[in-house]
Amino acid sequence: MVGRAVRMDEQTTTDEGGRTLVESVMATIRHRIAARSLTPGMRLPSIRAFAKAMQVSKSTVVEAYERLAAEGMIRSRPGSGFYAAGPLAPLSLAEIGPRLDRAVDPLWVSRQSLEAGDGALKPGCGWLPASWMPEAGLRRALRTMARADDAALTDYGTPLGLPALRHLLARRMAEHGIEASPDQIMLAESGTQAIDLLCRFLLEPGDTVLVDDPCYFNFHALLRAHRAKVISVPYTRSGPDIELFAQALNEHRPRLYITNSALHNPTGAILSPVVAHRVLKLADQSGLTIIEDDIFADFEHTPAPRLAAFDGLSRVIHIGSFSKTLSASVRCGFIAAPRDWMEGLTDLKIATSFGSGRLASELVLTLLKDGLYRKHVDLLRARLSRAMEETSTRLRAIGIVPWIDQPAGMFLWCRLPEGIDAADVARHALSANVVLAPGNAFSLSRSASRYMRFNVAQSGDDRVFRALEQAMSR
Repeated sequence: MVGRAVRMDEQTTTDEGGRTLVESVMATIRHRIAARSLTPGMRLPSIRAFAKAMQVSKSTVVEAYERLAAEGMIRSRPGSGFYAAGPLAPLSLAEIGPRLDRAVDPLWVSRQSLEAGDGALKPGCGWLPASWMPEAGLRRALRTMARADDAALTDYGTPLGLPALRHLLARRMAEHGIEASPDQIMLAESGTQAIDLLCRFLLEPGDTVLVDDPCYFNFHALLRAHRAKVISVPYTRSGPDIELFAQALNEHRPRLYITNSALHNPTGAILSPVVAHRVLKLADQSGLTIIEDDIFADFEHTPAPRLAAFDGLSRVIHIGSFSKTLSASVRCGFIAAPRDWMEGLTDLKIATSFGSGRLASELVLTLLKDGLYRKHVDLLRARLSRAMEETSTRLRAIGIVPWIDQPAGMFLWCRLPEGIDAADVARHALSANVVLAPGNAFSLSRSASRYMRFNVAQSGDDRVFRALEQAMSR
């Protein structure tokens, strides 16, 4: 067979991953099939074109194609070429995009934090300890819910969600200058589900989406699942680098920009009014839609500018949730969007999740109406301020420097000493049962290898700092 003529050096020469050249070609095709860029029935690149693209001989590509055909991944049509076979394998997010070191893969960070046992320390996670949450208020609200009518306990919620909660959310948003009527607000299961629903509504596979660099790592994973092309712009202490933001809009024509304007995750930065106005002006000129993720709103000491307030919900969509301040177990978020989008969003929500989670909505409403919630949030802010100061001091003592000095909220974005890689530190710390969040998990450009995000509410244990010192010394 032709494939047997492949040169022996190409059977033994290896790439950076230790694979032979034939295996490297096969891996590339498998990756394209897993990422859905090659679907059943699609023709593979010609042997000549793929050999040129991979910088290997044609015989190497022939050998790779024949092996894949033997596995059933592709099929040969004499005189026509090779075609992807079906059925598709289940979607693997880890196979879409570049293969990342599992210590800095955003899905790895989330999984380690969520699956860690009770004895694990989680300064890299994105939520408050259970002991910081309003446990007494939750129990009281649950007892109240137990006396609710049958419909509240058993029926589907309406697609837009509980009217009384939407009215309350409209009043809360007005405190930040955002004018949204209750019929412009839709409840969701969480902030993440809100973004997922909006991506379904706004994006087609291959559309370009702009994110901050660094940004919340689950934005990367979620957009990857939607087959979006993701580009990033460096984030400064006052918002996105506006010159590079304008350049990205001009060069890539993104459909969407996803950001935190207040208490940016992971940096803790706050969008300045000047940058906010320039972002909105550029968005208007380029037809850009903006999703403003505001789930940390209740941690602010002084309200920051909101893009949705300046824009009037014209091209800015505002989302939030209560996972960070009330309970991650009670899944309830919301979307505030332009009025003429609501019918389309409602249809899509019915198609994907049918109705709203009425029980969770009723529980959140009960908690928000209770004066205890405001007291709880005031105590949280004070407690986070103390933890921020203590954690900053202890990190500086071992050579880890915060990017912003004591921001509001729970996150410190920090630079490690020269020559120390955050991914290496995370690997070593994991052996001590400490889950960290290394910088490149948040950076699309992979330019944050010396940075790490710390959750100050989860960093009070001495073992966190001992593990850090030991890991850095290695």
